[in-house]
Amino acid sequence: MTRYRASYIVFPAATLAAGLAIGFLNLPGDWYAQLRKPSFNPPDWIFGPVWSVLYLMIGAAAARLWTACPSGAAMRLWWLQMALNLFWSPLFFRMHRPHFALVDIVGLLSAILAFVIFAWREDRVGALLFLPYAAWVSFATVLNGAILLLNGETYWSSLSDP
Repeated sequence: MTRYRASYIVFPAATLAAGLAIGFLNLPGDWYAQLRKPSFNPPDWIFGPVWSVLYLMIGAAAARLWTACPSGAAMRLWWLQMALNLFWSPLFFRMHRPHFALVDIVGLLSAILAFVIFAWREDRVGALLFLPYAAWVSFATVLNGAILLLNGETYWSSLSDP
């Protein structure tokens, strides 16, 4: 199997595995359950299936770009967005820092949109695979911000607790 063909297995599998691992290591827990959430907050069970499909699409986009231009700007943006993606859950769920998570997710959304722009030149299908991801992260950004606003006083006063 050539390196390029292997990338169509390796990238989606590794991306899904990394996403699932981060998710399992940073489960929402009691802290998240006690937060006030906006009316548009989806049920908790929806996040796993949505992210699983998105991680496979993110991996498929990477495989396509890897075969087209492995050292191009789009591929570097793919790695950047992946790092920002994987860092959000620990910031929000483990460290209980939704304000830092909001900064992270805004950077993530920016990297995703930049990826779409740069990938479009190399592989339009790879760029299109990121559009559902961009939509979901846009929604997650609004959700993160809304949770931060709804829990303002409680959240900010808890930062001074030991």
